Amino acid sequence: MTLQNFTLVLGGAASGKSDYAESLVLKAARAPVYIATAQAFDHEMTEKIARHRAARGAGWRTVEAPLDPGSALSGLRAGEIALIDCATLWLSNLILAEADLAAAEAGLIAAIEACAVPVVVVSNEVGAGIVPDNALARRFRAAQGGLNRRLAARADRVVAVMAGLPLALKGELP
Repeated sequence: MTLQNFTLVLGGAASGKSDYAESLVLKAARAPVYIATAQAFDHEMTEKIARHRAARGAGWRTVEAPLDPGSALSGLRAGEIALIDCATLWLSNLILAEADLAAAEAGLIAAIEACAVPVVVVSNEVGAGIVPDNALARRFRAAQGGLNRRLAARADRVVAVMAGLPLALKGELP
């Protein structure tokens, strides 16, 4: 299977987007590197991270990069493939850290474009729901929508996943 250099996988919560992205990475016949952006702030998230790690199995190398997944890309070696899961948690981390979102986003996109190995990025589509009732949630929704648009503009392939089913939005399904 050939994998284009940058694939963006979008979907709603629990849509199957991470499972689909993981399957793309594993079909690439390269050493998979999982760049994790989640932070375990509570017991529920600690358990979720442990379940996901166990489900992936021992064949994956995991790099924890909750605030700077782009820097993890620079350490990848020939023969590897990266899965950043996910841009949504990364963006949440940045907002909570009161980081410069524009600079962080530009850095991530530059790192993806400079990466010597294929990169798959998972991100949530959050614009299909109701208008949030508070300013922080509205700010997040606007930032996530903008991030997704800018990632999609740079991606070689964009796949939307709904109910576990992939749909090519840009490029073709492998």
